[in-house]
Order: sequence, then C-alpha cells, then structure tokens
Amino acid sequence: MDKLEQQMQFLLELDKQKEIERQTYLASGKRKEKDAEHAWHLAVMAFLLADYANEKIDVLKTVKMVLLHDVVEIDAGDTYAYDTTGNQTKRFREEKAADRIYGMLPEEQKQECRALWEEFERGETPEAKFANTLDKVQPVLLNDASGGISWREHGIEKSQIMERNAHTQEGSGALWEYAHRLIEENAAKGNIKE
Repeated sequence: MDKLEQQMQFLLELDKQKEIERQTYLASGKRKEKDAEHAWHLAVMAFLLADYANEKIDVLKTVKMVLLHDVVEIDAGDTYAYDTTGNQTKRFREEKAADRIYGMLPEEQKQECRALWEEFERGETPEAKFANTLDKVQPVLLNDASGGISWREHGIEKSQIMERNAHTQEGSGALWEYAHRLIEENAAKGNIKE
C-alpha cells in the first residue's frame, strides 16, 4: 500500500469517531456528545485559550494532540470518567487500539501520532498538561450549560469531580479556577451531590 492510500485508510477509520457516544451532553442538552465533536471542541479551545496556559505551549502541537487523543476509542470504546470498573482495563484496551489504529499510517506519521498520544497520556509536558486541562474543563463547561444532566443521571458527587481534576490546574490555573466555580455553583444547585 502506498503512502497516500495508507493515509486515506486512516482518515476513513477516523470517521468512526463520529459514532462514538460520550456521556456528556451537548450544551443544549438535546443529546450526548460524540467523540469527534469532543476532539473538534478541544482543538478550537486549544488555540482560543492558549494564552491561559501556565507555560508557553506549541499551539499546533497541542491541537494535534487533542485531535488524536481519543482516536483509540474507536476500538477501546469511551470509558466514562467515573466508571471505576472500566477504568481498570482502560490503559490496556487503549494501548492495543493505539497499536492497530496508528499502525495504519506510514511509519513517520505512525511514530508522530503515537508519540503525541503517549505524551498526552503521561501529561508531563506543557502541551500535554494544557491538553489534559482542556479535556477536563470542556465536560464541566457542557455539564454546566446543560443543567448538569450527565452529573445528575450518574449521581456524581463533588468529591469524584475534585479527584478527577486533581491535576487540572497544572495546565492552566485560570481555566481550572473557571471550572471550579462552575462545579461549586452546580453543587449548590443540586446538580452534583455534596
């Protein structure tokens, strides 16, 4: 298979992200968000909100990272943030998916995409920290806008959200402050259990 054909097959594979449903509702509350919509939203956030990163970031690299971070869910499925059972096997399922899906690309791009995914997962570089912050803040933003539908459906407690966001401020103190305010407001409204 030539390079262009490999790239086209990978792009067709990515189309499957349009079918993967997440647990977070759209801001309108009409339906749940899809993986591809989530990735697009994070990519827009990455360049619009880059000034709020705690450290200087390579915006293009961050955009690539957030566009690619959930590609593995094509095979591994979306594991809900608060699913303790699913999270036990998440890493294994996602590594296997990363091998197959990124393996569809020509070698150089395979290495780049896999490296960006691994970097996101480790969350150690300025770009990965900021990308992870966006990945945590975006569902808070949507949950707030939709009246906390997903939080209420799953009976989510404030302590769960705070534990999940233990490192969110590492990418952006300003964005975490904004999200934290929304969490507190939703707890006060009863959308999140105290």
